Amino acid sequence: MVKMRAAEFGCAVAVLFALLIVGKADVYIVTIEGEPIISYKGGVDGFEATAVESDEKIDTTSESVTSYARHLESKHDMLLGMLFEQGTYQKLYSYQHLINGFAVHISPEQAEKLMRAPGVKSVERDWKVRRLTTHTPQFLGLPTGVWPTGGGFDRAGENIVIGFVDSGIYPQHPSFASYNSDPYGPVPKYRGKCEVDPDTKRSFCNGKIIGAHHFAKAAIAAGVFNPSIDFASPMDGDGHGSHTAAIAAGNNGIPVRMHGHEFGKASGMAPRARIAVYKALYRLFGGFVADVVAAIDQAVYDGVDILSLSVGPNSPPATTKTTYLNPFDATLLSAVKAGVFVAQAAGNGGPFPKTLVSYSPWIVSVAAAIDDRRYKNHLTLGNGKILAGIGLSPSTHPNRTYTLVAANDALLDSSVVKYSPSDCQKPEVLNKNLVQGNILLCGYSFNFVVGTASIKKVSETAKSLGAIGFVLAVENVSPGTKFDPVPVGVPGILITDVSKSLDLINYYNISTSRDWTGRVKSFKGIGSIGDGLMPILHKSAPQVALFSARGPNIKDFSFQDADLLKPDILAPGSLIWAAWSPNGTDEPDYVGEGFAMISGTSMAAPHIAGIAALIKQKHPHWSPAAIKSALMTTSTTLDRAGRPLQAQQYSETQAMKLVSATPFDCGSGHVDPRAALDPGLIFDVGYQDYLGFLCTTPGIDAREIRNYTNCACNYTIGHPSNFNSPSIAVSHLVRSQTVTRTVTNVAELETYVITTRMAPAIAIEANPPAMTLKPGASRKFSVTLTVRSVTGTYSFGEVLMKGNRGHKVRIPVVAMGYQR
Repeated sequence: MVKMRAAEFGCAVAVLFALLIVGKADVYIVTIEGEPIISYKGGVDGFEATAVESDEKIDTTSESVTSYARHLESKHDMLLGMLFEQGTYQKLYSYQHLINGFAVHISPEQAEKLMRAPGVKSVERDWKVRRLTTHTPQFLGLPTGVWPTGGGFDRAGENIVIGFVDSGIYPQHPSFASYNSDPYGPVPKYRGKCEVDPDTKRSFCNGKIIGAHHFAKAAIAAGVFNPSIDFASPMDGDGHGSHTAAIAAGNNGIPVRMHGHEFGKASGMAPRARIAVYKALYRLFGGFVADVVAAIDQAVYDGVDILSLSVGPNSPPATTKTTYLNPFDATLLSAVKAGVFVAQAAGNGGPFPKTLVSYSPWIVSVAAAIDDRRYKNHLTLGNGKILAGIGLSPSTHPNRTYTLVAANDALLDSSVVKYSPSDCQKPEVLNKNLVQGNILLCGYSFNFVVGTASIKKVSETAKSLGAIGFVLAVENVSPGTKFDPVPVGVPGILITDVSKSLDLINYYNISTSRDWTGRVKSFKGIGSIGDGLMPILHKSAPQVALFSARGPNIKDFSFQDADLLKPDILAPGSLIWAAWSPNGTDEPDYVGEGFAMISGTSMAAPHIAGIAALIKQKHPHWSPAAIKSALMTTSTTLDRAGRPLQAQQYSETQAMKLVSATPFDCGSGHVDPRAALDPGLIFDVGYQDYLGFLCTTPGIDAREIRNYTNCACNYTIGHPSNFNSPSIAVSHLVRSQTVTRTVTNVAELETYVITTRMAPAIAIEANPPAMTLKPGASRKFSVTLTVRSVTGTYSFGEVLMKGNRGHKVRIPVVAMGYQR
């Protein structure tokens, strides 16, 4: 979204300025020798082992865990106390559960000293992250296909806890209310606390919301935290956090009302799941990894089942050579080891290749799709022309036309031109007598792109002047500008096509008579605005959204291709209606509103988090990898009309066009929740497999792996492509390569026939061609890829396993062939 990019530029300037004021100190994330709680197997005198096996929760209440945590924290304090004078540094967080280390605010010289200190493994300067910013339950078939099997919507997601690392929550929203539902009992496995609102002294929790914390120490140290707008509490000062929480776990059947119109009923994917809030993102500046890592560490310690992360780095971290190993990804690896499923937004840098900001095999990276709902509207002119546009608004009175009056022709005083009056943001500069009862014509200026003007304000101007409605015409547009429909209370339309805007301007100029000074003698242009409130449902859905980040995945900062396919899966992420915080000013068109309709991979990730909660509810003992596999192998590569999925892309003229989607656009395909509950076979992996993947990836230093995982590389899988993921990626295929996969049967006895297909440049063959698996049994199979011709581009294909009981298990294949 263009508006977002411009706003981010502003943030960057503000942050830079803040850092100059603070002086030379920065926040650094430091890891030190010694195991964190999750992997400590004993060996320190007086402290029992606390390590968990793969996919097992930490028992944080045990004496051994709490005493070892105290031991680690005192070591952090001791190290800092030995190196630096009291008062010359500020420790912000101790990390003990998932990584062993701390965040500290120190000068670059102190950081150098720390780096050389014995027992210190890594010292990294903190870096910034940003937010990656409903009808979808019906679109995904949940009410009829999935919820009934889980006991109906009022039981869907029961006792599953989803943690949100985001901008907080607006707890008073009906999407999070608990008074209209069956009482929520305690969730014994969850131990999170609830902060109280510093102003009202009321708890942020209510049974539906069961944990609420905020993390801002790094933001405060950087000098960018403003308590009056950022709130030193879990309160959502942005809107984004409330929106993502409602998509995943908001209550069912909440009427979405704005400007006197109901746009339907909103519901989360798992409406009975519990919400745990870990606020680490803020309105103007995004967030800092030190705060985000502390939030994730706390969430896993508290016992969440699922983490929804609509957050990612601005670019690959430059300080670490590999994208998989940094404090953020290493913390998530430990979270997955503790049995937590992690969904992360893939990023909004599309449609260009290698724009992903979610890289690692233990994370589910979610791309964004456009669903089947489109809002359209039209303006009918007195000369019979009908101009298409967008506008979520009621129509003008049927069978009537109204006079068109341009804002520039309704100025009270010519000296106000400096206010750019044509964008209709200031009613006081326009003549009410000329505008009243007519349609006000306004221009879409650059102010709308940067967020200093809004469509909401245009509608308020029209209303206060007594206009019957408004038209906003786009006269020039930078390539790739994305226009979203905005709900307004008066008839209104945005003409986005420049040629249609010119038709309107020409008609207005011809029909408006002026004197020799250019003043209007009489307004003769007339028009009427159609009804834009009803969505049009399209068969050509889903499609990969233009903004959704694309693969290939990268393994290091020099953008080398990884032998791991990303994104993993596609979910709805465009024009998603959900809860909003009335405090939120991030989206100027939704200031003060209770709902917002916004787009981004930020909206796609919580769809997957909520659907994962439904799978976890049905299969409580499945690992995060098993849930990921079930989602991916059952996804669809066809749209509603039965045609191959399409992806929005730029044409040579920078107009938007549709192309066939590849796995770099959509991963395995678009999520199908009903099929994911019963996948037949799963590709399971545990902590050792992730280590094997890291240890076999060329270019990763074994010391670096040890720094972040506390494990030596004594386990190999031969080649990173052998990692047991539900996809196959070979970035550098020379002659021929055979990769292996292991499947586990999670259904009845079944015989599967394996078929393959691939683009002609590469031959593909699976072995054995068929296999029979008993319930719970695992079997290996191999896939051999052979270069037939070198094209210099990736070839795409798939392996399909069809069971005689009706299960279909499909994995995408991508490979680029080279000569020897």
